[in-house]
Amino acid sequence: MSLIPFDDRDGAIWFDGELIPWRDAKLHVLTHALHYASSVFEGERVYGGRVFKSLEHTQRLQRSAATLDFEIPYSAEQIEAAKRAVIDSMGIVDGYVRPVAWRGSEMMGVSAQHNRIHLAIAAWEWPSYFDPEAKMKGIKLALSSWRRPAPDTAPVHAKAAGLYMICTLSKHKAERDGFHDALMLDYRGLVAEATGANVFFVMKDGRIHTPVPDCFLDGITRRTVIELAKSLGYEVVERQIRPEEMADARECFLTGTAAEVTPVGSIAQYSFTPGDITRALVEGYDALVRAAPANAQAAE
Repeated sequence: MSLIPFDDRDGAIWFDGELIPWRDAKLHVLTHALHYASSVFEGERVYGGRVFKSLEHTQRLQRSAATLDFEIPYSAEQIEAAKRAVIDSMGIVDGYVRPVAWRGSEMMGVSAQHNRIHLAIAAWEWPSYFDPEAKMKGIKLALSSWRRPAPDTAPVHAKAAGLYMICTLSKHKAERDGFHDALMLDYRGLVAEATGANVFFVMKDGRIHTPVPDCFLDGITRRTVIELAKSLGYEVVERQIRPEEMADARECFLTGTAAEVTPVGSIAQYSFTPGDITRALVEGYDALVRAAPANAQAAE
């Protein structure tokens, strides 16, 4: 990723109904979302000029907002059109799209029923340098001391900004300690997810096992890869997984918009060897996202 600051770039951002110069997309320091995390967002990938599963992302954005007790003042069709406008304006072929919705600055306090709801959509280039051999080496994950919260303590099924605070803390510590990312357990001490991606294991029984997303986000990429795996003839088991069961896993991989399908070589003291099943899903997912629009929902 570029080291150019994100507030000092050329281009345009869709902001509350219109495209404006990138550097003019600003908000006040007393914005409610900054103080109380009343914000939801999406992360979407553009392949060949098209957003993969664009409408699913838009619908999740709207559901996330509803979970945080506000309504985005634009329809799904308007949001889809706004994404197209941003991508066309920026000339994005392979890139990333970030819609974000938040409460404004009319009221400053926990209660904010009358705050205006804003929506912005930005996009930037993100070439996909797909090197199967390099990717198949697998990344290293630490085990985070932070846990995903219980579903009765946080809006765990919304892509809400506040839920990512512990992800940032976990990833920063992991990187300081020489790891690429961190695996997070849930409030029960069961395997949950990485800081921004879902996790899968190929166990000794040859089946693919993944945690039940009952207290974390059921990722769009997660669901896509489950469908892909089944189409390739693999059995996928969704269940609660205890940390010590990772000792019985042969392969491990992460899935997410940014991660796509990323092989894992180790998690703490547990080691894995990225193999045939992981490779098939890495290659199958890459083929899927670059397929015809009928197979990869376009923002159109």
